Amino acid sequence: MERREFIKHTSVLSAGFFIAKDMLAKDDGPIYGHGNMRYRMDKNWSKADSQKNPVNDCHEMVQDSKGRILLLTNETKNNVLIYNKSGKLLSTWGHEFPGAHGLTLFNENGTEVLFITDTVKHQVYKTTLDGRILMTIDVPLETGVYKKPEEFVPTETTIDTNGDIFIADGYGAQYVTHYDKDGKLKGFFGGKGEGDEHLDNAHGIVIDRRYGTPTLLVTDRTRNCFKRFSMDGKLQEVIKLPGACVCRPVIKGDHLYAAVLRSPDLSKENTGFTTILDKNNKVVSNLGGTEPVYTDGVLQPMAQAEKIFLNPHDVCVDNDENLYVAQWASGKVYPYKFTRVN
Repeated sequence: MERREFIKHTSVLSAGFFIAKDMLAKDDGPIYGHGNMRYRMDKNWSKADSQKNPVNDCHEMVQDSKGRILLLTNETKNNVLIYNKSGKLLSTWGHEFPGAHGLTLFNENGTEVLFITDTVKHQVYKTTLDGRILMTIDVPLETGVYKKPEEFVPTETTIDTNGDIFIADGYGAQYVTHYDKDGKLKGFFGGKGEGDEHLDNAHGIVIDRRYGTPTLLVTDRTRNCFKRFSMDGKLQEVIKLPGACVCRPVIKGDHLYAAVLRSPDLSKENTGFTTILDKNNKVVSNLGGTEPVYTDGVLQPMAQAEKIFLNPHDVCVDNDENLYVAQWASGKVYPYKFTRVN
């Protein structure tokens, strides 16, 4: 073989080797989780430039019908970052949400809209996917339980099929307020108190349709549990998660996912993990947490086992059942991706 042909031939082989190596490199990350809910971790999923598109707290994430991943941060240089599933930054918007916290996607008669809660401005906003504000909900003074805007610190929303809006006041008076699609108050329940029907750190809320009749799942974070209410606010069930200060409940298929901000209580910094429950409310996997153990049907206290997270705040589950985990107060890191391996 002539020298020129040899160099050409070996160059092709080398290129092929490095391409193959690069492909394999994407599959050599550590695997976390338990049972058949195990995931390969990618800390470098986000390809955003932190100098051009910084984040502060990465609060919540959703996936739209186009497959894009939308991230909400309280960094007003770009409140919303929009990615493809490979982590490429597609676009950004938003400079007016200093307390950007809750992010909910809703399909309204074929058009997707967002609901954003702002804990600094004490308001909830309905927006288009590109950031145009369609509606603003202020402190519900008509309830009689709020005297001034600062007492209303909304953290999350969930939207019913008819457009009704439920808002969890997780950092304020701990009520869940119920509105019609136009923002008119219809009712409220919960509030801070000692009984199970009351809430403390009602950080998240979602409508659960897995059992036919819809119900509301509401976070009670300081008490390490989710609480199930009827749609009109009657307590039905307490799902105890000892050791887990859970954030909002996220439902995908039959499973319930949640970021655990800290364990076993909110005073322990940098102790978070991610938990997954099945349709029977049984914990089946913990990413970065201890393996779930049940003794006589009772879940034993869970804790961080591996420090892959500091203070995780939300889980987004994409249409391939991969996970994206956003973190609060964790060094302004971008979200991590976890690719399901079985």
